[in-house]
Amino acid sequence: APILAQVKRVVCHLSSPAAMPHSFGYRARTRDLFSKAYKTKGRPMLGRYLVNFHVGDYVDIKADPSVQSGMPHKFYHGRTGIVFNVTKSAVGVEVTKVVGNRQLRKRIHVRVEHVRKSRCNELFLKRVKENDALQHAAKATGEVVCVKRIPPGPRPGKMIKADQAAVKVLAPIKYVFVPESEK
Repeated sequence: APILAQVKRVVCHLSSPAAMPHSFGYRARTRDLFSKAYKTKGRPMLGRYLVNFHVGDYVDIKADPSVQSGMPHKFYHGRTGIVFNVTKSAVGVEVTKVVGNRQLRKRIHVRVEHVRKSRCNELFLKRVKENDALQHAAKATGEVVCVKRIPPGPRPGKMIKADQAAVKVLAPIKYVFVPESEK
């Protein structure tokens, strides 16, 4: 009888939903996050290694699952940061992380396979060049030019004239009660 009770206890313990172990590993819940798309599996191409990174560049962190070394934590996947250090095979990236009610500036080193140049400030740099050219031309002619971005105001009003004969007034038809006997 005592052996049967022990067996019952073991069976109940294994069949209960709480029997699954906790899994809070470093790469927990990254089954889809760290997987490559169809026909893109395998090692990265050579062009990924030939990109030159400089201090101050904006970079996007996108972990490449085919290269496990130098891979960032899953939190940083998809984040944009600024390069603060460049080494032989890695770059140091400063990323903003919100913790509680404050913003921390985290500094992490990531291998170049997991980093690509960001296009987040392309329009800003283009606008800076255009503004510099405008100011240079204005200075040569001696006039003042405003390079501030001005939001578009309301569109101008207009009057619409219509042929009175072509205008049709839409109105509901008056309800007329018809008893069942007359139908």
